[in-house]
Amino acid sequence: MLESRLAEALRLYRADPRPVVVSGFGEAEVMAAWLAERGVAAEHIVVEPLATSTNENLERSRALLPDAPMLTAITSTFHVPRTRVWARHLGIPVHVVGAPLPPGRPLSRAKNYARECVALPHSLARVAWRRLRS
Repeated sequence: MLESRLAEALRLYRADPRPVVVSGFGEAEVMAAWLAERGVAAEHIVVEPLATSTNENLERSRALLPDAPMLTAITSTFHVPRTRVWARHLGIPVHVVGAPLPPGRPLSRAKNYARECVALPHSLARVAWRRLRS
């Protein structure tokens, strides 16, 4: 799944070279190396190695590119709705792109969609709680 997201990022980068934030604890450096090996200019790769959740990925990426009129977030297709929920709640203008899942892994696909059936309502509840408290 990570490689399909990176392949989508690379495709978009080649069409419109601009900074690419690779975000995520334990993944950011690996993603940066993958993109660099495929020709993304080092000055266009921005590494954010601390985020551990969807909302942290968005918040930290926005902080790194505060002047960008809109961010493009690339995630797995099953994760698009949750990414949109967090971006809207955080007030981050974002175009969310769903990278296709690798073919031939039906059990993995089912597991990921099942996880989102719990994670999306959980995120909606967290957003509602934050709004009630503010």
